[in-house]
Amino acid sequence: MKTKILIVGCGWRSQIYFRAIRNLKEHMEIVGVLMHTKQRAEEVAKETGVFATDSFEEAIALKPDFTILCVPRPVMKEYIIRFMKAQIPVLCETPPGRNVEELNELWQEKLRYNGKVQVAEQYFMQPYYSAVQKIIDNGTLGDVLNVNMSAIHGYHAISIFRKWLGLDCENCTIRGSRFSFPVTKTRDRAGWHETGEIVHPNRDRVELVFENGKTAFFDFDHEQYFSPIRSRSWNIQGLRGEIQNMSVCYLDKYNRPVTEAMHREDDGVYNIDGWSHMYISFRGERIYENPFSGMRINDDEIAVTDMMMRMKKYVETGEDFYSLRDGLQDAYLDFSMEEALTTGNIIETQSQNWK
Repeated sequence: MKTKILIVGCGWRSQIYFRAIRNLKEHMEIVGVLMHTKQRAEEVAKETGVFATDSFEEAIALKPDFTILCVPRPVMKEYIIRFMKAQIPVLCETPPGRNVEELNELWQEKLRYNGKVQVAEQYFMQPYYSAVQKIIDNGTLGDVLNVNMSAIHGYHAISIFRKWLGLDCENCTIRGSRFSFPVTKTRDRAGWHETGEIVHPNRDRVELVFENGKTAFFDFDHEQYFSPIRSRSWNIQGLRGEIQNMSVCYLDKYNRPVTEAMHREDDGVYNIDGWSHMYISFRGERIYENPFSGMRINDDEIAVTDMMMRMKKYVETGEDFYSLRDGLQDAYLDFSMEEALTTGNIIETQSQNWK
């Protein structure tokens, strides 16, 4: 039986879910879209061919197996609570609240209603991040002590830091500095730009030193998401080795240094097949295999599609893949980073309700 999904909102982000669900049409289907106005609901129904309404009661009458919330941050908490009260599982976009107070309130409401909530934090399911996690988990690097990452923003970066460093809800000391460096605009969500326009994005650099001594170094400029002239980089250092982007340096069982590379294999490169990602290998073994090999989807779409299948399993079995507790901790540390950046103060985090 197909899993029935209700989507709330229909903007840029929701379109990614529409594509993922259509790619998984044998497993799931969209039964409706909930919008904030009748006019917008009519427009969405016409655009998508899916039933749309501005009535919460009509939406839950469709009896969805779960709902996906793609709504602005100011109303995210209220929607999560409404669906928890209705006993409908929720997949909510990040972050789930506007401030630390809302995060703590949301946790109390989750306990009150025994709400079933997962957070749409998909980066750890992307091929590269999954491959690195496999190398960490198999002990090649020894205990991972610090991570320096310049690739993704805020709560997404926090999620990866916590996973790679093996952290739960440990407190930390945060120091940060914000810079602004001009750069020529090249590309954004709307496409390519060739006007030579100069933009002035922030460059944020933050260090998070956790109470167990493990440390995360955050370095990010929003142009990195799209610009071909602003690269990304990763450095993960452990007791017995490190990963620098795709290169892995480590000690063998005789304590002799070895340097090897992860290898990414994509189909459709230099041949006539349709492009699709296949796998990432290391030391002759596939440490990540695309569960949707053959689909012509990018790395983020692979992760979102994987997340949809995990959400289906969560609804059926109760097995978490990214719990509300994890999402709240990510958001809290992100808010704390922003406070350090905007005030210049050293921030000492405190244990919150969900710890």
